Amino acid sequence: MELLVANQSTRLYTVTYPNAGKETVILLHGGPGVPDGLEPVAELLHQNYQVITFHQRGTLSSPCYANKYTVERYLSDIDSIAERFKLEKFHLFGHSWGGLYAQLYAYQNPQRIRSLFLCSPASGTGGQWRETVAEVIAFNKRKSTGKEWYSMIKNGILGVLGSDSAYEKLFTQFCLNINKGYEVSNPVPVMVDHIVARAINKTNVALLKEPILEPMVDQGFKVTITYGEDDIFGDSMRYVKERYPYAQFETIPTSGHFPWLHNPEVFNETLKSHFSIAHASPDKVTSQ
Repeated sequence: MELLVANQSTRLYTVTYPNAGKETVILLHGGPGVPDGLEPVAELLHQNYQVITFHQRGTLSSPCYANKYTVERYLSDIDSIAERFKLEKFHLFGHSWGGLYAQLYAYQNPQRIRSLFLCSPASGTGGQWRETVAEVIAFNKRKSTGKEWYSMIKNGILGVLGSDSAYEKLFTQFCLNINKGYEVSNPVPVMVDHIVARAINKTNVALLKEPILEPMVDQGFKVTITYGEDDIFGDSMRYVKERYPYAQFETIPTSGHFPWLHNPEVFNETLKSHFSIAHASPDKVTSQ
């Protein structure tokens, strides 16, 4: 089911996978500003859960007329989704920037969280966000040919200056770099044609201004954190480990930033284990 959920002057394009009487999982896509790519995750979870996913504020199908991209406004979007579907508590699954988005929400609203699944989450806010972005740049330089890298630099500059089409080209190459060396049916599995430069630029600025997230006291809900063996992040991943010392950490072998595409057998077992859909095979993952 597709609908628009209102949050003041923002309209959030929302897709639901109804499952009457079941707990709800809200999926948070990456970017910022690059929907959605999480259909394989939604399809798997829908066996046992109601699943809700939405295009984040300012993307093509979720116009943000007030042009506000503070973390506070992002968190209020999740509240609006929860209110629309009458959810008191729910699970959060976040990928990449969406994994940081989930952390920020849980930090402010632990009473609403049933569990957190952080899939290749971005490492943090403030200076940690700056460090994370630098690692992503280094990853792309390492994976690109000289010509590809030159184009990424050019499109990155044009994107910062406000070009939607330049960011579309940039994130297309980013996806191609992530999927190099893996057999995938669609090497650009996100909606690059839904990118709006303003949302990316203003969200990046907002995250740089945020204070660094402190370690989170164990709130009693389950936390699972996964990274691919060949992920886009580097040493900054330690910030996430330090923030959740009680979490289950797993490295997905033979996988990069899209583990449900690169190694679905292992990743899906990890996902099922977290959500108690099935028992994972203990020899399929590497715990950290």
